[in-house]
Amino acid sequence: MKTLYLKLHKKWFDMILSGEKKEEYRELTDYWKTRMKNIRKDGAKTVTFSNGYAKDRDQFVAEINYIAIRTGLPVWGAEKDKVYFVIHLGKILTDKISNTIKRKERRYGKTGNNLRNSR
Repeated sequence: MKTLYLKLHKKWFDMILSGEKKEEYRELTDYWKTRMKNIRKDGAKTVTFSNGYAKDRDQFVAEINYIAIRTGLPVWGAEKDKVYFVIHLGKILTDKISNTIKRKERRYGKTGNNLRNSR
């Protein structure tokens, strides 16, 4: 299944993961127009959200219900009266994939004692 990959600041990442924020916004630029056209063509039904750009960033996957073009909500990061691509989100399909834990497991092994001692 094809997926859309989006990077988010921690605030928006946490709000979407908690279920508080139900949509994500992208500006109506040529870049995003091309990406959205490709999403439609490829039939992407999911979005993988990443917290930042680091190699070991946290991620999770959510359903895409549909994508619309309209104004967004300022409480969720949109500028007042600005029109966006609005990605309406469905269920969260994975728990947060914490790469902080993965780094510790690689470094200290997977046993609980080693992880506790690594702090």
